[in-house]
Amino acid sequence: MFRSKLKVIGAMLLVSAALTAACTSTTGGAASPAPSASASAGAPTPDPEVPKVPGPPLDAGKYVAETCSIVPKDVLASLRYTDAGEYQPQGNTPTSQAGPTCLWKLRGEGIGLSVILGTGNRERGAGGLAGAYAAYRRGVITRFLERAPDVEGYPAIYVDVQDERSMGSCGLDVGIADDLAFDVYAQGYQGQDDSCAAANQVAASIIKTLKGA
Repeated sequence: MFRSKLKVIGAMLLVSAALTAACTSTTGGAASPAPSASASAGAPTPDPEVPKVPGPPLDAGKYVAETCSIVPKDVLASLRYTDAGEYQPQGNTPTSQAGPTCLWKLRGEGIGLSVILGTGNRERGAGGLAGAYAAYRRGVITRFLERAPDVEGYPAIYVDVQDERSMGSCGLDVGIADDLAFDVYAQGYQGQDDSCAAANQVAASIIKTLKGA
C-alpha cells in the first residue's frame, strides 16, 4: 500500500515538473534589454505565492547516489526505523523521474517514510516549489497544497493528491534552492499531528545534514 502511494507521489512531482517546464521554457541567445509591457504580454510571470529560498541555496549533490544517508541514523531510530532504507535511483519510471528516492518501512505495521530529492525536476528546468504550485493551480494530480511552517529557515509546503493528514499521511516539500526541493512523505501514522511531526522531524534533519551540522 505504501509503495503504491509512493508511486502516486512520484508521479505527482513529475507532472509538476512537466507543467512548470511548459510554462517557463526559454530559448538560448544573447542577453537583450527587457521587453516592453506589450511585447512581454504573453510571457510567463513568476507565481507571487511561491516562497523564495532565503540566503544561500543548499547543495544536495552528494546525496543523489546516497539518498538513504541524507537522514541521520539516530533520527530514523527515534522513529523506529532500524532497517536500511531502500534506495531507488533517478530513472524513467513515474516513481523515479522526479529524482532519487529512499524508502523506509515498519514491516507489518503499514507505516512508511520516503524522501525524494527533486534533482530530476531541476534537470528539466522545473525544480523547486514552483512545480508543485503549477500543478496545484491546474488541479492536475496535486489537489491539495498548503503553506507549512519553515523548516530550519527554509520554505515548506504540505502537498498531496488530496489532504490526508487527518488519516495519518503527510507530504512535506521543502525548498532548498529556488530550483530544487525535496519531499518527505510519512504514511500510516495516527493522524495529522503524528504524521506531520514525523515528516517535519526528518525534513529538519535533512536541512541540518545539508548544512554540514
